[in-house]
Amino acid sequence: MSLPDERGYFGEFGGRFIPETLMEPILQLESAYKKIEKDEKFWSEYRKYLKEYVGRPTPLYFAENFSSLVKAKVYLKREDLCHTGAHKINNAIGQALLAKYLGKKRIIAETGAGQHGVAVATVCALFGLKCTIYMGEEDCNRQKMNVLRMKLLGAEVVPVKTGSRTLRSAIDSALRDWVSHPDDSYYLLGSVVGPHPYPKIVRDFQKVIGEEAKEQILEKENRLPDYLIACVGGGSNSIGLFYPFLEDNVKIIGVEGGGKGLKSQKHSASISAGKIGVIHGAKTYLLYDENGNILETHSISAGLDYPGVGPEHSYLAKTGRVKYVYAEDESALKGFLTLTKLEGIIPALESAHAIGYPLDHRDELPEKEPIIIINLSGRGDKDLDIIYKVMGEKNDELD
Repeated sequence: MSLPDERGYFGEFGGRFIPETLMEPILQLESAYKKIEKDEKFWSEYRKYLKEYVGRPTPLYFAENFSSLVKAKVYLKREDLCHTGAHKINNAIGQALLAKYLGKKRIIAETGAGQHGVAVATVCALFGLKCTIYMGEEDCNRQKMNVLRMKLLGAEVVPVKTGSRTLRSAIDSALRDWVSHPDDSYYLLGSVVGPHPYPKIVRDFQKVIGEEAKEQILEKENRLPDYLIACVGGGSNSIGLFYPFLEDNVKIIGVEGGGKGLKSQKHSASISAGKIGVIHGAKTYLLYDENGNILETHSISAGLDYPGVGPEHSYLAKTGRVKYVYAEDESALKGFLTLTKLEGIIPALESAHAIGYPLDHRDELPEKEPIIIINLSGRGDKDLDIIYKVMGEKNDELD
C-alpha cells in the first residue's frame, strides 16, 4: 500500500494533531496538492527550475581516497553542489510554486542550521514573495553567515528567544504565526515533519535525490548499492535518498545525532532513545520525560538538534526496513576532518554524521568491498565557526 494513507498515517505514525484554526489552511493545502500531484504542467515547471536554477542532476562522485580507508566503494551524492549549498532548495522550489498556485503572497518558514532558511529566502526573492523566517537565538549565534545571507536576500529573520532557542522553538513560533495569518500566508515547512500532508509533500519534492542516485549507480556499477547511508534530524535528505530504494534489496542506514552520548542526555537521537508521542502536529518518535515534557536536545550540528523525527522514519524504524543508529559529536567531527583532508570536500556537520558512521564501523561491513552511497546533504562553509571553536579547544589540531 502506498503511504501515507488517506488520513495521513504511516502505519500508526503521522496524522494531523493541530488546533482548529489551522484545519482550514491544512485542508486547503491538501486539496491543492492532490490537484497538482497529477498536473504534469506543475511538475514540468518544477523540473525546469531544478535543472536550470538549482543545477540538477547533482553528481554521484566516487570518493576513491575515502573508499580505500573504509575498504568499500563509497559514492557521495553531491547535494552540497545544489544552488544555496544544500538539498533544502529542492523542497523550497516545490513549495514556493505550490504557494503561488494557492495565491499566497507571504511565506513563513523555520530554520535550524540556516540551510532551509537560505533556500526559502532565495525562492522568495526569485518569485517576489514576502518572507519571514523564525530561527532559534542559539542557532542564530551558531550560524551568523546564514543569517546574513537570509537578510541580504530580503527575508525578515526573527530570532526566537524562548524555549530551547533552537529548531524546536523556531517551529513553535512559525506555527503560531501561521495560526494568526492563515489567509494570506503559506507555511513552507522544511522537513518531513509536521501534520499531514507536509511529510508527504516534502518527501515528494526530495525523492529526486534517490531517483537520480539509482539511475547514476546503475550507470556506473551496473547494479544497485549494498548500502545507503544518510544523516537524520527531521529526516528530509535521508527520506529523499531512501524512498526510491525502499522496495529494493538494499540495506539502508539512518544516522541520528548522538551528541555527547545517549547516557549524557545531551543528544538528539529521537528514534534510538525516544518514545512514541506527538510533536508539531504528528505522532512519531520523540524525546520526552516521564511527565510528558519535551527534552532539551544537543548536537554539534544545528540541523540535527531537534527532539522529533518525521513519521515515515518512525514507520520505517518500527517495521525494520531501515536501521537507525547514531553517531556522536566526536564521530561527526572525525568524519568532517577525514573527508575534508582526503577528498578536498568540506561537508556540512549534519552530513559528517553519515561520513563518521562507516569510519567507526568499517570492520563490521559483511560484504567484501561493498558499494555504499552516502548522501552529502550540504556543504560545510556554514559550520566553520563551530569547527574553529571546537578545534581551538583541542589546541593544535588545526595545524
